[in-house]
Amino acid sequence: MSKASPSRRILLAAAAGLAMPRWACAGAQLEEPLADAVRSALAAALRHSAPPKPQFDNIDSRLAYLRWLGAMSERLKSRKSETQTRIEFLETAWYESKRAGLEPALLLGLVQVESGFRKYAISSAGARGYMQVMPFWTRLIGDGRASALFHMQTNLRFGCLILRHYLDLEQGDLFMALGRYNGSRGRQEYPQAVLAARQQWQLPDLS
Repeated sequence: MSKASPSRRILLAAAAGLAMPRWACAGAQLEEPLADAVRSALAAALRHSAPPKPQFDNIDSRLAYLRWLGAMSERLKSRKSETQTRIEFLETAWYESKRAGLEPALLLGLVQVESGFRKYAISSAGARGYMQVMPFWTRLIGDGRASALFHMQTNLRFGCLILRHYLDLEQGDLFMALGRYNGSRGRQEYPQAVLAARQQWQLPDLS
C-alpha cells in the first residue's frame, strides 16, 4: 500500500475530525479545594436565575446592543444556521458574560476555542458543552446533575462563574486565569488562542 502524501494525510485527518463533531480537544479545569465562603458564593450566584433579556438605562445603550447582536449573528451564521437558535445563544452569551463581569467577546472567543460552538461537545477529559465545563463543578456548587451542562444557559453560567472565579484567584490576570480554566496554568498556547479568537468577536465602537 502506498503512503499518503502529507497534504492528503492532513485532509484525511480533517475529514475524520468532521466525522466526530461531538468531541472537543480542549483541556479542562482541575478540581481544587474551595473555601466554604467561596463555594457558598458561587452556588448562590449559580442559583439566581433570570431571563437573559438585557435592561438598558438609555436608548444609546440599547442601540449599541442591537448593533452588537446583529453583527455577531452575521459572524456566527456559518456555525449556527438557524436564526432563532443563533439569536438565543447570543442573547444568553451577552447576558451571562455581563452578569459575571466579563467581556462578551472574551466569552465568544473562549467558546470558539473550547467547543467550536458545539452544544454537545465532550472532551477526552469529560468536559462538557459550549464552555467545556468539568462535571465536578455540578457537585461542588450545583445539584450534581452533570447532564445539565448540556443546557445552554446552565453551561454558559457555569463557565462564566468559573472564569470569574479564576480571574479573582489570579487577581485579574487574564492570561493566568485562562490557563487555569484550561488546566494548563502558566503555558501560553491556550491563552493566546483564546485572546486571538476574542479579536474576531469584537466591535471597536462598543464597550
